[in-house]
Amino acid sequence: MNNILQLKGRFEQRSNSSRPGSPKLPKGKSVSSLHLIELSEQLKRILQYWKTNTDISGALVSVHYTHIVAKSNRLKILLSENSKSPAESIRGAKFIWEPDEDGKEIQKHVFTHYVSLKAIEKAIEVLSETISVIEQYFNGIITNEETEKIAETPADRLSEFPKSNFLNTVVDGFYVECFDIDRATEEITEESIITIYQTGIETKKLLSKFGIHIVDERIIDGTTLRLNPDEAKLLYNRASYLIAMSVTDFSQLTRDEVLEDKAEISNEESLITHPTNEPVIGVIDTQFNEKVYFHEWVEYRNLLDPNIPLTAKDYEHGTEVSYIIVDGPRGNPALDDGCGRFRVRHFGVATHRGFSSFTVLKMIRNIVASNRDIKVWNLSLGSKLEIKPNFISPEAAELDHIQSEYDVIFVVAGTNIPDGETKKDMKIGSPADSLNSLVVNAVDFRGKPASYTRVGPVLSFFHKPDISYYGGDGSGYKDKMVVCRDDMGAAYVSGTSFAAPWISRKLAYLIYIMGLSREVAKALLIDAAAGWNRKDDVSHSIGYGVVPKHISDIMKSSNDEIRFILTGASEEYETYTYNLPVPIVDNAHPFYARATLVYFPQCDRNQGVDYTSTEMDIHFGRVVVENRKVKIKPIDNNQQSEDKFITLYEEDARKMYRKWDNIKHISEEIKERRIPRKAYDFGLWGLKINTKERLQRRKEPLQFGVVVTLKEMNGVNRINDFIKMCMARGWLVNQLDIENQLDVYAKAEEDIVFEQ
Repeated sequence: MNNILQLKGRFEQRSNSSRPGSPKLPKGKSVSSLHLIELSEQLKRILQYWKTNTDISGALVSVHYTHIVAKSNRLKILLSENSKSPAESIRGAKFIWEPDEDGKEIQKHVFTHYVSLKAIEKAIEVLSETISVIEQYFNGIITNEETEKIAETPADRLSEFPKSNFLNTVVDGFYVECFDIDRATEEITEESIITIYQTGIETKKLLSKFGIHIVDERIIDGTTLRLNPDEAKLLYNRASYLIAMSVTDFSQLTRDEVLEDKAEISNEESLITHPTNEPVIGVIDTQFNEKVYFHEWVEYRNLLDPNIPLTAKDYEHGTEVSYIIVDGPRGNPALDDGCGRFRVRHFGVATHRGFSSFTVLKMIRNIVASNRDIKVWNLSLGSKLEIKPNFISPEAAELDHIQSEYDVIFVVAGTNIPDGETKKDMKIGSPADSLNSLVVNAVDFRGKPASYTRVGPVLSFFHKPDISYYGGDGSGYKDKMVVCRDDMGAAYVSGTSFAAPWISRKLAYLIYIMGLSREVAKALLIDAAAGWNRKDDVSHSIGYGVVPKHISDIMKSSNDEIRFILTGASEEYETYTYNLPVPIVDNAHPFYARATLVYFPQCDRNQGVDYTSTEMDIHFGRVVVENRKVKIKPIDNNQQSEDKFITLYEEDARKMYRKWDNIKHISEEIKERRIPRKAYDFGLWGLKINTKERLQRRKEPLQFGVVVTLKEMNGVNRINDFIKMCMARGWLVNQLDIENQLDVYAKAEEDIVFEQ
């Protein structure tokens, strides 16, 4: 087996030198003055409404597009204010599904803007001038060819109308289907967490206009609030246009299967040594039973109000989860992962009956902020309710913010199908829609999706769950997971709650013991689960695959594989290296290749389906010089961001290259016919990451981790050749040897006693 190699070297940074050309219509397309007249009339009606309704001192306008649109094809001039781009006024985004001319359901973007009345008046004026030009000079319809001619003419003005304004309005009109004022229509019968659109008015002051008076403790992030049923109904009745999203506040835990206590685990403390300097994993769950044999390994804090009565049931779930993290291999030797034992800092935030999502939201941030030494957190709590199709749950959004802010990672259980539920393909429950978290579903001991499995995707696009692991399934004891939950012995259980802590163990081992960043650790687990010849999991039930049981199967590769990791930070548009030497045999590279990229972007729940703020586009492959320019021939033929012009629609970019996803996994397929790839020039390979922002330029560099695997086509071990070639080209090469890293960790954690 070969060790993983850690390559340390320099990444070059380069800003985006390309500039957008003149706006023009797609080839073969046109815009009629009648369509622009219709858009103008819609804006006039919207303007009249907001002149009468002055509660928000401005206007909310929803822009319905004809399909999913790229950032470059969204409004350029309509609804703009002064020198600001219309993108700056976006307050929410969602998808809708509507039939096209052939009756086929297609997905469309809807963006909600908050603008001044003057911005609407200006848009109406610009539309009027554009309509006049189209009717006067183009007989009521303008084509792609005509916009190209206008773009190429040196004249600055068309009639008395600036050329750029005219073309931008035409293109805006092509992509926009209609303008409207969208309203929420849900029935509210329970206490809810509601997010309103950001306007120019402070939330408490705005709500008071509708007879709703709340205190600061019921508000998160300025616009997300907890309302009782009467308050929610009042808001829906009087200002439904304000509501961006809403969910039920009280979450009931999803079920975990439990059989009668049959397993035998002695409660004698002699079964386990005293803890010393083992790594600490944070657990946020129900309560912990301090009578169990491993209680010394768990630092427990009950964060519930002391007046809340607790029963024995309230201690079971949390204790079972912490048991797996501390000593799971004892009761489940078939799942021995070689990771040893871990200490746990356990925070009891719920009872078995359920919990207030809003209260837990506030708790989690305080818990993480007060325990900065913990890098890995296990969260096996989940809602019975399905996630919403158009926005991230408040719980998941808070986890994503915390992970972006505090350099930690959450392992989240993918939730189980509740008792009595008959719906097929039930969507996962919050907070398993957290994009930065590592979300884990369960499989049975044969590696098949468990019967209680719920599915993704999230926001109709993002792969969730990320990975799967063994959670037990079936009616017999041999099909269950063994856990310790009290001083009376153990139980046989199954559920995603018990798959997640096994992944927390592996993740903690990679971060604490092996010294890897969270980006690389997450990428390694996903890469190991995916392996070779992975086909898309169309059911979204197991994510990228099932993670191997033993840590050595993650930390080592077969003798015919070279696996190496790279870390860096994106500071400019392009981060790249063209300096990766891949061994050459007979003027060719006899390797299959795959790569996994992971990063933790900032996320904005108020942007709805456009949730992730940063896109990293990975190009990995052979380096070639064409027309005196150095380029990469990507293993997945990725044509995004290339110099040559190509037409790539947003839907295709998302489907083919996972655009805007914070995980990118690209892989060549291993085939029976082995054809080595031609070696260009010096036989170098390259890695390039292009970084784009949705709204504004990032102030801080964004870290990323990449795991690359090269598989020799003829089974030859060429790792030593690769190491020598890397060192010759200036790379620092470190072999990640498990035994060495264990020694390093032990030495680093030793207490030093100074002589007096």
